[in-house]
Amino acid sequence: MIRSMTAYASGERETPWGTLSCELRSVNHRFLETGMRVHEDLRTLEPVLRERIAARVSRGKLDLSLRLRAPEQQQGLQLDEARIAELADAARRLGEHFHGMRVEFTQLLQFPGVQRAASVDGDALKAEVLALLDEVLDGFLEARAREGARLATAIHERLDGIERIAAEVRTMMPALRAGQRQKLETRLAELAQPADPGRLEQELVLALQKLDVDEELDRLDAHVAEARRVLGLKEAVGRRLDFLLQEFNREANTLGSKSVDSRSSNAAVELKVLIDQVREQVQNIE
Repeated sequence: MIRSMTAYASGERETPWGTLSCELRSVNHRFLETGMRVHEDLRTLEPVLRERIAARVSRGKLDLSLRLRAPEQQQGLQLDEARIAELADAARRLGEHFHGMRVEFTQLLQFPGVQRAASVDGDALKAEVLALLDEVLDGFLEARAREGARLATAIHERLDGIERIAAEVRTMMPALRAGQRQKLETRLAELAQPADPGRLEQELVLALQKLDVDEELDRLDAHVAEARRVLGLKEAVGRRLDFLLQEFNREANTLGSKSVDSRSSNAAVELKVLIDQVREQVQNIE
C-alpha cells in the first residue's frame, strides 16, 4: 500500500485548561520537513512533537498548527489585584519625583504578574497534546492512504500501457528485421561492383544486431514487474520508484535510438509519455 505526501487532518480536544486544536497538512518534499505554529504555553513540547511525527511519517513538507483556547468562563482578564495595588503605591511614591508620569493601561497589563495565569499541570497537558496529535496523525495517515490508493490505480494503468507497448514492439520486430534486411540487400544489389557474399552476410548481421531490442524489451518487462512488486510493499516507496523510473526511461531512449521504422519510433514516444505520467504520480508518493 502506498501513501500520498499530500494530506490534511484536524482535531480538537477539551482539557481542564481550555480547548486544544490541532491541524496537520503536508505537500511534496524530498525529505521530511516539519514546520510548527505552536501556542506559547506549548513551545517546550516542540521536540517531542517532531519526534512523534517522524516516528510515523517519512517524507513530505508538513505544517503543524497547535493552539490552546482558554475556557469560555476564563475568557475575561484575570488580574492580580494585590500586584496592581503594589504598582499603584509605587506610582504614588515615584510621582513625587517624576511629575506628569503616565502609564498606559495596555502597558500596565504587560507588566510581569499583573495578569494571573491559570495553574497548569505540565505533564497532564503534555499527555493531552500527544493524545490529540496521535488522533490527528491517524486521520492524516488515512487521508494519505486514500490518496495513495488513487495514485496506485493510476500508476498500474500506465504500467499496463507500458507492458502492452513492449509486447506490440516484440511482435512487430520480425517484420521490421525482414524489412530492414530486404532494404539492405536492395541497396547492395544496386552497387556497381558485386559484393563478396561472405562480407555481405557479415554486414547484414551487424546491421540487424544494431536493431535488436530484445534485451531492452526484456528489461522493460522486468521493470514493470518490479514496479508492481514495490507498489505492494508496506513501507515508503517513493524514492525507490523514482530510481526505477530512471531505468524505464533508459530503455525507452534505447528503443528510440534503435528505431528504423515509424511504428517503432511511435512506440518509443508513447513509452516516454507513459513513463513521464508515472513520474508525475510518483512525485506525490511518500
